[in-house]
Amino acid sequence: MNKHSNSNGSVSAQPRFHQRAAAIQPYGTVNHALPLELEEPVRLEMTYRLNQLLADTITLCDLYKKSHWQVAGATFYQLHLLFDKHYKEQVELVDSIAERVHLLGGVSLAMAVDVAETTQIERPPRGREEVPVQLSRLIDAHQIVIRETRTLARRATHLGDDGTNDLVVSEVLRTNELQTWFLSEHVSERGNRENIEAAERTNSGLIGNHHIGWSSLWLQNRGETLRVGSDYVLAGEQSAVIG
Repeated sequence: MNKHSNSNGSVSAQPRFHQRAAAIQPYGTVNHALPLELEEPVRLEMTYRLNQLLADTITLCDLYKKSHWQVAGATFYQLHLLFDKHYKEQVELVDSIAERVHLLGGVSLAMAVDVAETTQIERPPRGREEVPVQLSRLIDAHQIVIRETRTLARRATHLGDDGTNDLVVSEVLRTNELQTWFLSEHVSERGNRENIEAAERTNSGLIGNHHIGWSSLWLQNRGETLRVGSDYVLAGEQSAVIG
């Protein structure tokens, strides 16, 4: 009699703890028969490349969260919010990439140790770094992701995997390009000066009804971003958020 059954043969409600078994699908494989009109070798290559992109995107997420927690200086408030905004956008990409791997019949990376062994992004120190270094690390990481995304998009098109091409171009590539632009504006000489001046006005409560002109400032008023033509306007209770 099964030890998890009662004497009368009924199934026990007792939870079964500490269960272990062989994996139901090994990593690096794909399901054989899927009605996707994509041959198994194509799906094997695409899932391999997508898992590399997934590892780098997860690492970029972690790098953004590290920067969000550890940022310091005159632009703390603005960058603290910007880093968290970018982090949340990258988290959405992580989910989309992992889902694509499984849609193609593969197995996605999932654990931090596996991601750390796979990523191409340089590991930062545990300690706090200066803002320009944080920004440079993030830009370098984006460059890695953008480079492999372009390669993957071209390869997916060549192999007829239009779904993967659409994902990496319309979501991954465009998101990373936009975030790279926002970060790059903060490491330019003009951007640094504008950001510090704006931060000082924000922190001292001197932002009132006035016009700032074109910059990397986004306006947040009750959770909504406001844009007027090609310029941004700060007014009343609105707060300035870089990003």
